[in-house]
Order: sequence, then C-alpha cells, then structure tokens
Amino acid sequence: MLERLLLPDDHAIAILIKDHDTVKSLFDRFEKSESSAEKEKIIGEALTELKIHAAVEEEIFYPAVRRRVGADIMNEADEEHHVARVLIAELDAGRHGDDHRMAKFTVLAESVRHHIKEEEDEMLPKAKSVDLDFRALGKQILARKRELQKDGVPADAEHAMIKAAGSKNDTPAAAARRKKPAAAAKKRKTVAAKRPAARAGASSR
Repeated sequence: MLERLLLPDDHAIAILIKDHDTVKSLFDRFEKSESSAEKEKIIGEALTELKIHAAVEEEIFYPAVRRRVGADIMNEADEEHHVARVLIAELDAGRHGDDHRMAKFTVLAESVRHHIKEEEDEMLPKAKSVDLDFRALGKQILARKRELQKDGVPADAEHAMIKAAGSKNDTPAAAARRKKPAAAAKKRKTVAAKRPAARAGASSR
C-alpha cells in the first residue's frame, strides 16, 4: 500500500492500480444494490471500464514487461483476460431481465477480483523492477484510454465467438432446465396418443 501511495499519478503501474480500484468499487456497489435498474447501470459502467483496461494492458503494458516478468505469470494473465472477455461478451449479448444475467456478472466480478489480486501480488511488483520509463509508458496508456473512451473498444475474438455461436448465452444447466418442460410435454402427448388405442383394444376383447 505504501509503494502504491508513493508512485506518481502518471506512473503506468499507478494508472493500472487506479483502474483496479475503480472496478472493485463498482463490484462493491453492485453487491450492495437492491435495485435492478441500478445493477444494470453498474454492469454497463463496469463492462466499459474492464474492456478499456484490458485493451491498454494487452496493447501496451503486457508487451513492455512480458520478457522480464516471465512467461508463466504473463500467460496466466492472458488466459484470465480471455475468460473475463467471454463473460463480458455474453453480458453484452444478453437481455436485461435474464435470470442468469446477475449471476453471470457476479461470476465475472469474482474472476476479475482474483485476477487483480494476482496482478498486484505477483506481476506488478516484478514489473516494477524492470528497467523501463514507467512514466512515459503511463502517458501512452492514458492517451490510449482517451482514444478508447472516445471511439469505443475494437471488437475482440471473444465477442465474435459468442456472436457466431448464435446461442442464448446459456449455461448448460440453464439450457437443460428449459429443455425439461419441453421433453415432459412431448412425453405427455405420446402417452395421451397411446391411450385411445389401448382402450380400443380392451373393448374389442
């Protein structure tokens, strides 16, 4: 915490940590809110923050520190970004009022909190030791953030994947739950169709 307070505002790591604090605050607000409308507003704000933050990390910060921080830590961070992006894409494609929407955002928040903890406990302390001009890197990050806020975040592979799937963003459990009533109705129709034939056979005897 002390090191965090000592970093200048335009230091790349200070900017990323400030982003972390912003999304964690949004997650806290979501958990405390009892209003569906407010929760939806928070989801929208959080998704925008997360997409911009992920973009500047992947485009600028990760390439700058990857070699010195190490493949294991950086590859895990890449995969955690991928998992988060899939959930973000599903939330972007989902409908308000979907009974899994709030649960999906809660899972996203849990995943991002874990990712933030790993970054702040492992990656960022290692990155801080790299011989880089972090203030110049910070200026690049801030400039790119302004561009993304103005022009929007470019489409990513995860959004394309969810769009191509053409699904209702179901979890397997949700899809199975919807199929059960349909299967039960079909079974009832089959049983009902057989009954007249059975009665006809009985009366002929």
